[in-house]
Amino acid sequence: MADRLRIARLVLRRGVASALRQTGLTLKAFLPRLPRGRPEAVSVAPQDLRTADPTVASEIYSGYFSLAGKVMAASGRSPFELEPPSQAWQEELHSFSWLRHLGAADSALARANARALIEDWIRLYGRGEGWTCDLVARRLIAWLTQSPLILTGADRDFYHRFMRSLARQTAWLEKAAQRSGPCTSQLRAAIALAYVGLCTTGSPSLVRRASSLLGNALDRQILPDGGHISRNPAILIELLTDLLPLRQIYAAQNAEAPPALLNAIDRMMPMLRLFRHGDGHLALFNGMGTTPPDLLATLLSYSDPRAQPIENAVHSGYQRMQAQSSVLIMDAGPPPPEVFSSHAHAGCLSFEFSDGPYRLIVNCGAPPPTQEARRQIARHTAAHSTINIAGQSSCRFLDGHGPGASMAARLGFPIISGPKHVPVARAANSAGLSMRASHDGWRTAFGVDHERRLALAHDGSRLVGEDVFTTVQQGRLGPDGGPFVLRFHLHPSVHAEPAGDGHAIALTLPSGAIWRFTCEGQMPQIEDSIYFAAPDGARASRMIVVNGRITETDVLRWSLTRREL
Repeated sequence: MADRLRIARLVLRRGVASALRQTGLTLKAFLPRLPRGRPEAVSVAPQDLRTADPTVASEIYSGYFSLAGKVMAASGRSPFELEPPSQAWQEELHSFSWLRHLGAADSALARANARALIEDWIRLYGRGEGWTCDLVARRLIAWLTQSPLILTGADRDFYHRFMRSLARQTAWLEKAAQRSGPCTSQLRAAIALAYVGLCTTGSPSLVRRASSLLGNALDRQILPDGGHISRNPAILIELLTDLLPLRQIYAAQNAEAPPALLNAIDRMMPMLRLFRHGDGHLALFNGMGTTPPDLLATLLSYSDPRAQPIENAVHSGYQRMQAQSSVLIMDAGPPPPEVFSSHAHAGCLSFEFSDGPYRLIVNCGAPPPTQEARRQIARHTAAHSTINIAGQSSCRFLDGHGPGASMAARLGFPIISGPKHVPVARAANSAGLSMRASHDGWRTAFGVDHERRLALAHDGSRLVGEDVFTTVQQGRLGPDGGPFVLRFHLHPSVHAEPAGDGHAIALTLPSGAIWRFTCEGQMPQIEDSIYFAAPDGARASRMIVVNGRITETDVLRWSLTRREL
């Protein structure tokens, strides 16, 4: 009943907000409309930080479009006339993000091909069919960043058609951004509108309006410690890829950048470093999948290389402990607000651990958007290196099955309940660093709270942990005593084998270093797992598993110790 009420409130809030926005638009129709100007010419091209591959240009010219994990052969037709193999493929095609590969080719053939494809899109979809706030924003940014490719050598008629389409999309996007509620798409729309205002002539007032919208969106979505409100590390990469060039455009055009833009970038950089392991990849929390290492290195080059990562990100709900070559990163926060929780995971108190350039303990990570079923599986607590009670997750997701499946899909499968209080305490002494965190995500179902205590030696050679169950409501565990599973998912490069007559597990890294896992009074097992965040797709991996019952085990003590070579 409680979940039904939460769902009803969520649907009601979104429905009322939509109705109010539509009413606002209806009233505006009766008011005099003032001329706002329209983009007339492209005056500057922003830098595109995304990696480009000129060999892809020849594939596109040959009619092969490899997007979102699917390949389609146009066979002499426009790709915009094809039946798309997936929704993700279609969105990637309409975003025009692949134009950068044609730009990297830097040839007359690539330029002509780009113009022909844009002409096809304008002819088939230029009137608004299939437009969404996110897609239009991505398309505008792609067209502007690749405007030298598109417009060099173009005739007057194409130039006019291109600018008319750009102006039409800009006007549509500004209205859509104003009527949409707070969401990541609204922030991306504000960024795109600022791009248009700064990079074109004919609409000087657009810069002012876009800057105001951008500042408000950044203030709402970028938390004081630099994390995004969705708690997804991947969003930081996406946003910085567009915000860093935008900051440069403001300076180049002698325009005053909104203070929120400059402040957000300054906060986001240390936060990005918090998630970074010794191998350069980001920790796998709340929607993070494969790390683009080249793009990440480019982004971090914009900050002081001597800058240190933030360690205690209380607003974003993340913690980092580092001792010599050992790095531990933990999710220590409640789920994000419902509207930003479509990719969030039930991984509270899970952590990742690495030794130098080698990751040891990880979470399963998020599969690519093309694998929606797997993405939902990866969100559950069992896919994270933490405690799982009775096979349930510490968060409840809007169910994607049964009669409410279509509504759940429309809402993005948000988190509808989960931990509310996640207190954290840190300390340092002569022995090393320690941290204590707990959450109440199991309280409603089982009447217990889960507390995790971690201690990392100063030389990074030993990690000691305790998982503690505290009963706060009697009679909730049931006759089975609350079975739990402690999981530590291992990176695919780690070799695991039993040691110490089965009371320990030896974990061998590619370097040859060996870490020994033990759990007091328990016989840890090695089982199969899956790692979703590999660049070449999901890979088989292993995990350490400890089974028990809460009524029999109040405190679970375990340790990881490195054996010196």
